Amino acid sequence: MDIPEPAVPDLTGKLAVVTGGSDGIGLGLAGRLAAAGAEVILPVRNQAKGGDAVGRIKAAHPGAQVSTRPLDLSSLDSVEALAATLVDEGRPVHLLVNNAGIMEPPARAETKDGFELQFGTNHLGHFALTARLLPLLRAAGGRVTAQSSVSANMGGINWADPQWRATYKPSRAYSHSKIALMLFALELDRRSARLGWGITSNVAHPGVTPTNLLAAQPHMGRSKDTASVRIIRRFASAGLLVQPLDAGPLPALYAATDPAARGGAFYGPGGFLHLSGAPVEQAVYKNARSEADARRIWELSEELTGVRFPA
Repeated sequence: MDIPEPAVPDLTGKLAVVTGGSDGIGLGLAGRLAAAGAEVILPVRNQAKGGDAVGRIKAAHPGAQVSTRPLDLSSLDSVEALAATLVDEGRPVHLLVNNAGIMEPPARAETKDGFELQFGTNHLGHFALTARLLPLLRAAGGRVTAQSSVSANMGGINWADPQWRATYKPSRAYSHSKIALMLFALELDRRSARLGWGITSNVAHPGVTPTNLLAAQPHMGRSKDTASVRIIRRFASAGLLVQPLDAGPLPALYAATDPAARGGAFYGPGGFLHLSGAPVEQAVYKNARSEADARRIWELSEELTGVRFPA
C-alpha cells in the first residue's frame, strides 16, 4: 500500500516533545520531525530503548537533533520532574505530541498514584504534562496533538467508576482512556481560544496499525501476542484494510505540523472506515462531542492529579 506522506514544512529552530517516541508510531513520527529540522526530545521510561531510538533516528537522518529525557507517565512525580527540567531549560515548546499509551492489560493494574493503569497513563499523565508545560507552549504559540484511537469510537466514559474498581474490562477501560484524552484535547483548544493562551490543540488517530500495543508485554501480564495483533499483522502484510506501520504516524504528523491543520479538529486515515489511507480531517467521534463531558473530564482530571491550568 503506497500512501503519500504529508508535506512537512521546515521545522528548523522548532522544539518538539514526543511521548512514546522510542517505538512504533512515536518513533516514526519523531524521525520525520527531526528530518524536517526540528529539535526533538523523547521523554521515555526505558532509557536503553530511548537511546536506541536516538541512534536509529540519527543514523537515518545525519545531523538530526534528538535526545531523551526520563519520563514515566504512570507517575505524577515523574511528570512533574520532566516538566521542571524542561522549564529550567527554558526553551519554548512548539510541538507537543501526546502519543504514548498502553493497551488492554489483561488484569486490572494501577499507576504509582493509584489510578487504573490505562486511564492514568494514557490520559491523566498527559493531562498533567500538558498543564505543566503550558508556559513553554504559550511562549512558542505551540501546537498540542493528542494521539487517540479508533477505540474511542466505542463505549464511553465510565463516570460511575472511572478507575474500573468494581468491574474491569480491558478493552472498555482502554476506550475510556482514549475518549478522555480526546475530550481533554478538544477542550484545551476551546479554553486556549477563550482565555488567550495562544496555543492550538487537535487530535489524531493512526487507524489500525501493527504496533506493539497488543503484542506480548510481560511487564503487563501478557505473556504472548494477542490474536488481534497477529490478525492485524497479516492484514498489513497483505495490504488489506489496515495501515502499514510506516503510515501509522502520518495523521499525527499532519495534525501536528501542517499549516492547514486546525485546532479543535480530528485527523485520521481517509480510507474505508478510516482504518487506513492518507490523513484527512474527519468528524469527531460522537463520544467526544459533548462540551459538558469535556468540562467534566477536565475538572475530574484536575481533582485527581492535583494539577491545574490557569483560570
